[in-house]
Amino acid sequence: MSQQLYSNLAIFVLSLLVGFEVMSKIPATLQTPMMSGANAIHGVVVVGAFVVAAEANNWGFYILAFLCAFFAAVNVAGGYTVTDRMLGMFDRPKGGKAPAKDNKQDGGEQ
Repeated sequence: MSQQLYSNLAIFVLSLLVGFEVMSKIPATLQTPMMSGANAIHGVVVVGAFVVAAEANNWGFYILAFLCAFFAAVNVAGGYTVTDRMLGMFDRPKGGKAPAKDNKQDGGEQ
């Protein structure tokens, strides 16, 4: 194997380790913004699949480019759906008013 392959492999392994450490340290309150950022990154993957498709010169590369574009597009759509559902948990109920507080649980009188 060439020296450049070793260098690229080392960079890839180090990026995996750093990515794992960064992701494991993110608190739950930041998961939604992080998910939105990940969706933007997967949009870049779709563009990369299109670039690979433009450079393809045989059927194997055409099929690979199609699969890459398909799975990246499914990942983007699914990510936005999950983010939308997560953000929907913070919406107020229909009618515009917050739910009435139940005084029985607080020990208050009715």
